[in-house]
Amino acid sequence: MFKKMRRIDKKMKKEKAIKILKNSEYGVLSTIGENKYCYGVPLNYVVMENSIYFHSAKEGHKIDNLKFNKKVSFCVVKNQKPIPEKLTTAYESVVVFGKAEFVEGEEKRDALMALTKKFAPNHMEKGKESIKKEFD
Repeated sequence: MFKKMRRIDKKMKKEKAIKILKNSEYGVLSTIGENKYCYGVPLNYVVMENSIYFHSAKEGHKIDNLKFNKKVSFCVVKNQKPIPEKLTTAYESVVVFGKAEFVEGEEKRDALMALTKKFAPNHMEKGKESIKKEFD
């Protein structure tokens, strides 16, 4: 279904890839629209079990694309370090492919709480209030 990785010597173990995904702060979600153009947008996210969750406005380019085609890729890059003398950059990256779904109810509430805990741990009460408003 997908092409084999060209630089197989750079392939990391699944456990390390999951650790990078869980510990990174943002990644780029790539979608495709009706016009057949790709659209990549940086997003913060949280990993819960075997899923990646994003929060988003209810409309916009990304949402239009997801309604057209649920297939996505998501890329995270971490630990970038330029190596000028070799004219290169060292980094770790993870690219995943999947299908995006819009979630509601408890799953949405849990994802929003996890995002709050990850990105605003000192503001959990404010996060809970904001989440409550979203469900009212």
